[in-house]
Amino acid sequence: MDTQNCFHCGLDIIKEDEIIFDAKNFCCNGCKTVYEIFSLNDMTCYYDFEKSPGATPQDISGKYDFLDNESIVSKLLEFQENSTAIISLNIPHIHCSSCIWILENLQRLQKGISTSQVNFPEKKVRITYNPEVVSIKSIVYLLSSIGYEPYISLENYETGSNNVDRSLTYKLGVAFFCFGNIMLLSFPEYFEVKEFWLDHYRGFFRWLIFALAMPSFIYSASGYYVSAYKSIKTRMLNIDIPIALGIVVMFIRSAFDIIMDYGPGFFDSLTGLIFFMLLGKMFQIKTYSFLSFERDFKSYFPIAITKIKADASEESVPIYEVEKGDRLLIRNQELIPVDGILISEQAEIDYSFVTGEAIAINKKSGDKVFAGGKQIGKVIEMEVLHSVSQSYLTQLWSNDVFQKNVEQKHKTITDSISRYFTPILLLIAFVSFGYWIFIDANTAFNVFTAVLIVACPCALALTAPFTFGNVLRIMGKQKFYLKNALVIEQLAKVDTIVFDKTGTITTNKKSNITYEGTVLSDENLLLIKTVLRASNHPLSRMLYDYLPIPLLESKSASTAKKMKVDYFEEIVGKGIQSKIFGYDILIGSAAFVQKIENPDLQQTSVHIKIDGVYCGKFVFNNEYREGLEQLFEVLDKHYKIKVLSGDNEGERSVLEEILPKSTELVFNQKPEQKLEFIKKMQDQGSNVMMVGDGLNDAGALAQSNVGISISENVNVFSPACDAILDASEFKKLNYFLKFSKNSITTIKMSFALSLLYNIVGLSFAVTGNLLPLVAAIIMPLSTVTIVSFVTLMSNYYANRK
Repeated sequence: MDTQNCFHCGLDIIKEDEIIFDAKNFCCNGCKTVYEIFSLNDMTCYYDFEKSPGATPQDISGKYDFLDNESIVSKLLEFQENSTAIISLNIPHIHCSSCIWILENLQRLQKGISTSQVNFPEKKVRITYNPEVVSIKSIVYLLSSIGYEPYISLENYETGSNNVDRSLTYKLGVAFFCFGNIMLLSFPEYFEVKEFWLDHYRGFFRWLIFALAMPSFIYSASGYYVSAYKSIKTRMLNIDIPIALGIVVMFIRSAFDIIMDYGPGFFDSLTGLIFFMLLGKMFQIKTYSFLSFERDFKSYFPIAITKIKADASEESVPIYEVEKGDRLLIRNQELIPVDGILISEQAEIDYSFVTGEAIAINKKSGDKVFAGGKQIGKVIEMEVLHSVSQSYLTQLWSNDVFQKNVEQKHKTITDSISRYFTPILLLIAFVSFGYWIFIDANTAFNVFTAVLIVACPCALALTAPFTFGNVLRIMGKQKFYLKNALVIEQLAKVDTIVFDKTGTITTNKKSNITYEGTVLSDENLLLIKTVLRASNHPLSRMLYDYLPIPLLESKSASTAKKMKVDYFEEIVGKGIQSKIFGYDILIGSAAFVQKIENPDLQQTSVHIKIDGVYCGKFVFNNEYREGLEQLFEVLDKHYKIKVLSGDNEGERSVLEEILPKSTELVFNQKPEQKLEFIKKMQDQGSNVMMVGDGLNDAGALAQSNVGISISENVNVFSPACDAILDASEFKKLNYFLKFSKNSITTIKMSFALSLLYNIVGLSFAVTGNLLPLVAAIIMPLSTVTIVSFVTLMSNYYANRK
């Protein structure tokens, strides 16, 4: 069967979605629009360089509003003077010559841009523009509209330098100096030249070689001695014991040769061995550091926080510009980013992010509140004591108190192999030495050292960390942020997936809202919007956005600011009760406001009650996430799927129509019932993944084997979850699950490859056909091989559809 591909992006076209324009086929209006933009500007040669080079533009409305803030923009700019400004933007989608061509011709698409230059290896474009003609926000939206959305995160604003441990660099430098000079001084010994001057000073040169070997032996190799000592002390044999033993034995043998004038010893091999092992370690650290730090949590933490200015107005400022003495506004469920003093009369702070204890702590005006606390209840104000630390927020999310008690299979495999591998390796080394010592003493020492070095299980130990490190990096780039590497293994074991409905499979951004009830006065609407302002529940945020902004502006700014919330409580799964200006306000479910509804009337609705009088309800006609039907169809082939909802059964008929028939739908579930539902499945032997919005689902997320929080609001996330998935990537959930399984396959293959290498290396070493220096060179090469293999395989699996 022939399938059409999109002329712009190359994706397969679903027949009913096919769009034909200018005799070309497009998969969606986004791709068609980009083609139109290029056509109108006479830039269709974009498609001549590569076939289907483009990407479908995404809806980013409101995403980059923070670029209206000049202080944020100034942090991004490389240069700004009068009518010239320069900025470098990271463009992840750059992948071919067409991308380079279009990005270097932006001036033809946007007036005000003078030049743009692409750095292909770093996937960056450097744009010179006139800020009086075009804003950086307009440039970002232009790039996004043609499928090249830039990547802007807090790393762009970080200041200050990090303390770097350079001890390994120094040790490597010393080892290289010693190795190079000893090799030069050893040339006469290699060629056994019979010459009076060389024979006369041979002893001097040997002792000079001995002196040069000492810094390498004592200082450069010190890390191996310390590690081996600690390992023996804790009675856990690690992989550094055979290395340290081989170095010491080679040094003693070489020193004995020189002292007894038997020969020059093996100091050239010894220093070469240390140099190449340190070089391998440097490679490991640099590569693993790259894999670890490219996984960017910072892109998910809030770029800005609400600051209260001197005139009582509010503005959004980058959190790195928060200074001591500033006043901040913190809403319900938002994370407190800095230490400060509470200005509001009282507050309830949930410090589960820091301590793991979910019991809220009451604070009064003047009390100190700490970074990492989550505000519960009405909007509060606080005064800043210290500037923000983004790394601290990252540490909070990765706090050990939230690590689930899961089986660490990859660690167990690595530790088990190291535990048994080292004693077996030592046994082989001593047996080989015992055999060869009666035949040739030099060969015996060479065999002993070569066996200890070549069979070092460094590559074996690095297999799992490097694989998972690369997977974390790839997933992070695709906006799936995992708490740690253990989550990958748990994802691979999942057999049951439980979805929350509201805010998870439905989108917060799209909903048709209607009001049924008595007409609300401007004052009542102002009260409702003020209460909703403090809530982060998906329905609250949708309703808050739905109510027109002029309602607040219809009152004077001072009136809006004086709307004092005397009491605020958001009861999870039920609604909000609040008190403002003496008015008692209830917003929530029908049962919460004590409204008896027709049981046959099944709707998702938010009811309003003011001062004991029922006003009416806002009815939500939910819109489900793009790609939901296709995602569930694919998942249904491999997993049991359940949908839990706190709402009534009003959406059952709609869900039954769009979801697979085998999907179990459970409604009217309170948060504690969701938790019990998951626990019951686990008791039956299921490995459960819970996908929720992180608000009402905290208990269920914590109980599940893997808890994934879907988020459209970067200020709200739960420490109970194991991963955060950007809402825009929801339809790729099956891809992430499959990728996790493939990563486990990669680990198993690399384990087999590493063991095969060790067997081959040992067969050469025990027969005396492998010199220690050659073994030292081969060892880091084996590490390079393993790292390259797992990186290539994980990238291969990542690029598969």
